[in-house]
Amino acid sequence: IHVSGEGFVPQGRFYVDGHEIDPRQNPDLRLLLQASLLASDALLNPVGGNGREWEIVGDPTEGALVVLAAKAGLERKALEKAQPRVAEIPFDSERKRMTTIHRLISDFGFRIAGGNDEPHSPLATRHPPLAYIAYVKGAPDVILELSTHYHHRGRPAPLTEEVRERIRRANEEMANRALRVLAIAYRPLSEVPEEPHPEELERNLVFLGLVGMHDKPRPEVRPAIEKARRAGIRTVMVTGDYRDTAVAVARELGLLRPESLVLTGAELQRLSDDHLTELADRVDVYARVSPEHKVRIVEALKRRDAIVAMTGDGVNDAPALKRAHIGVAMGITGTDVARETADMVLTDDNYASIVAAVEEGRVIYDNIRKFVFYLLNCNVGEILIIFSAILAGLPSPLRPIQLLWLNLVTDGLPALALGMEKGEPDIMERPPRPPRQPILTRELWTLTGVQAVVETVATLAAFIWALRASGHNVIFAQTVAFATLVMAELLRAYTARSERYSLWHIGPLSNRWMLGATLSSTLLLLAVMYVPFLRPVFNTVALDASVWLIILPLITLPALAAEAAKPFIRRRPPDAGKPAGERVEGPRKVTEVISL
Repeated sequence: IHVSGEGFVPQGRFYVDGHEIDPRQNPDLRLLLQASLLASDALLNPVGGNGREWEIVGDPTEGALVVLAAKAGLERKALEKAQPRVAEIPFDSERKRMTTIHRLISDFGFRIAGGNDEPHSPLATRHPPLAYIAYVKGAPDVILELSTHYHHRGRPAPLTEEVRERIRRANEEMANRALRVLAIAYRPLSEVPEEPHPEELERNLVFLGLVGMHDKPRPEVRPAIEKARRAGIRTVMVTGDYRDTAVAVARELGLLRPESLVLTGAELQRLSDDHLTELADRVDVYARVSPEHKVRIVEALKRRDAIVAMTGDGVNDAPALKRAHIGVAMGITGTDVARETADMVLTDDNYASIVAAVEEGRVIYDNIRKFVFYLLNCNVGEILIIFSAILAGLPSPLRPIQLLWLNLVTDGLPALALGMEKGEPDIMERPPRPPRQPILTRELWTLTGVQAVVETVATLAAFIWALRASGHNVIFAQTVAFATLVMAELLRAYTARSERYSLWHIGPLSNRWMLGATLSSTLLLLAVMYVPFLRPVFNTVALDASVWLIILPLITLPALAAEAAKPFIRRRPPDAGKPAGERVEGPRKVTEVISL
């Protein structure tokens, strides 16, 4: 039976072999839908009052069952009035099922009965007025194993091996279509124990049928997985679904690699920790797993030197969330225990948001590096300028107040603007950085030294020229050195916007904050030289256009040196494009793994 419709809108039609049927005229189907609804806790509520938008409060999988029943005209209030719930055995990931027990005030318009020719049927010929019924939903293999009969043409019939095999084939066929499959069953009860136990109630069941739902992946997930793969992040699916369902969904998402493996919980149970660690880099899908399996998977990946981010929503996911480097809980469907245990909570329960967070984190980290690298360059250059002048027996090229103005104002604004960079074009094409890598690498320290030397040469060259051209006028020479250094550092701020790409590649005007910062700093420099009452404070003089023309090449020299070094930095390691887990960076393999 195929049901049309999408999402949580309770509108759809029922078809058998392409022909529409009325579910209200099919007692067996109606009983299946009734059991699906009553064995679920989710609520279906309208949004906005226009009947076009609906929302589910509760578990989305249960929500799908509630919507399915609503498409057949079944309402929770009417059903619960006829068969009120009196007890419940909640879902458990070990049992893989849940049970609700209802008092039969009314049979709701149709009979659930066996015939007199079935003395061993689990149903009486007619339910007494105060009889009870237990509805069970859960994993098909589990429910099938607990069933002794199946509901056929209005009555229970013995569950032969032939029928069991037909149910298994149907389950496999639905799973291969990437459907999440649940089995529904029931059991009549003459009374309800004070403390219901699964071992007592969840046996001798009457198998009702299978319900398959397509949890369609969000369209942004597949591109996000590919984006993560290019960034060196391997996505691993950890699910309680059947192997066939998990593989079908993984293929739909482009998650499976050609050489990857798929492990089930039963297979994982037979593996030692060492063997699981050996296989961890090759397994992309874990199916039919239990909570303790998730912990073992996390530990195996950590032993492979992986940085593991584990997502989860249930109470039983808390240990794995705690063991992972980064526990990520679902904000919508997640339990309070999962949210409190996790390091991060997804407000939209969307995998793509994790990848976006990784990208944003890389941008922030890059901007911190640029900020520190730029300020370090400036300060090392200033120290070298003063130190070199002293060694050469020259007057100080800069006054203390000029250095203070330079560091507090003209350097500070561009440095802050570097923190607003949007990120370099290949930010998600790079391999993950080693966790122990310092913010400033040996390469950046080398570049700091080279650029500081170039800045020192340019500033001292301007200073010495000004001394000679002015007949040893120290104030004039200091003004020239001050102007050269400030403008050189402002140009350097533009080149510091990317460690790898040229200024023209990223766009000189793409960071409006940098444009405003450098313009403000330039005006502040001009103010201390051309505003009369500020010149005595900063010991400066006004420079004419001819001086600016002479020092212009020296001003651009540090920026040109920085741009010339970028092609060497841009050379990526030969294995940078390989998937994480196949790349070794330094003494330690680096992998970022997001586990779903």
